[in-house]
Amino acid sequence: MNVPAADAPTPSDHPAWLAFEGAQARVVVDLDAIVRNATTLKARVGDAQLMAVVKGDAYGHGLVPTARAALRGGATWLGVAQLHEATALRDAGIDARVLCWLLAPGSDFETAIRRDIDLGVSSAAMVRDVAIAAEAAGRVARVHLKVDTGMARNGAYGDQWPELVAAAREARGRGLVEVVGLFTHFVRSDEPRHPEVAAQIDRFRAAEKDCDDAGFHLEVRHMANSAGAIFVPESRFDLVRVGLALYGLSPAPDLATPQDLGLDPAMSVTAHVAVTKRVPAGQGVSYGHTYVTDAETTLADIPAGYADGVPRHGSNKAPVMVNGTIGHIAGRVCMDQFVVDMGDAAVQPGDEAVLFGRAADGTPGPTAQEWADAADTISYEIVTRMSTRLPRIYCGDLSEELTR
Repeated sequence: MNVPAADAPTPSDHPAWLAFEGAQARVVVDLDAIVRNATTLKARVGDAQLMAVVKGDAYGHGLVPTARAALRGGATWLGVAQLHEATALRDAGIDARVLCWLLAPGSDFETAIRRDIDLGVSSAAMVRDVAIAAEAAGRVARVHLKVDTGMARNGAYGDQWPELVAAAREARGRGLVEVVGLFTHFVRSDEPRHPEVAAQIDRFRAAEKDCDDAGFHLEVRHMANSAGAIFVPESRFDLVRVGLALYGLSPAPDLATPQDLGLDPAMSVTAHVAVTKRVPAGQGVSYGHTYVTDAETTLADIPAGYADGVPRHGSNKAPVMVNGTIGHIAGRVCMDQFVVDMGDAAVQPGDEAVLFGRAADGTPGPTAQEWADAADTISYEIVTRMSTRLPRIYCGDLSEELTR
């Protein structure tokens, strides 16, 4: 459920925020922060264009509002992984350039071509399928050739690459395909001094020469993700694809924090405290009693669990803030709830619990990166996994405009 808040939250709005639609827990997205992050990133990358990567429901932030915010902040392209995401952007009236790059045999290429969606292609067979669809649509398909420069994942690898170039050249000669882009994906851009980074750039430049030799007139060459755009300036080329950084998180937390990069985390996840209880030392908590209190303490039950995207691997470790005090999950995260050991803090049912992000009054709580560290994962997963069972509340001065 994506419903805009009437106004940006302020301390006086605190009760309304907590009571939103009767939700026990919620995801709050600051669209102004996304606008600012896009502006900051565009300034950093200079002449390169900015593609806002909004796949995965914009990393859990909401596809359409986030796309609009990113465009407001200076992005000129949008990037998605699946065709239904691209068509949803068109359905919302967004006419910016959209690239969809994770395609499988049998995809509805014809609809994509009719709706002016650029297609990332990674095999000769896929080019031929796109050409057939273009002929049926009566339009020229815009394609970006993907070369695998070392990821060994999506993209044309080894001898597949000249086959892809030849197929694209043949389809172009028939007037069915226009090769407008060349792209690849970094393996270790969060380790900018690793030799594989330079090696991939060299392989990409070789692929670019192949495109020139084939007579393709490329509009954009792109390989930099968030980490590449920030830490590997020589990889920016014509266009950078920023995902995580757009949402205010660092793609290389060992190198720089969001604050170091001038980024503002856009997502907060908060909930009501459902139940509190005072328990003695030696009390086991939650399934299996994997946590046992070592002193008399106050436990707070939070009505959100792994069905909402709370990682079970955060059991016994992840931080939660209630009334400005940081506690930690006590015992196993359950499907719909978890318990926090709050020590002697004054906590009562109805109090706001901040999993990560900011409280309604602006107080900073734990970060998505701290949750990632507790769950032995990455911040990408923490924000993206937040379930649609949690309502999205959009705040910020531009929220009403961007969520229409």
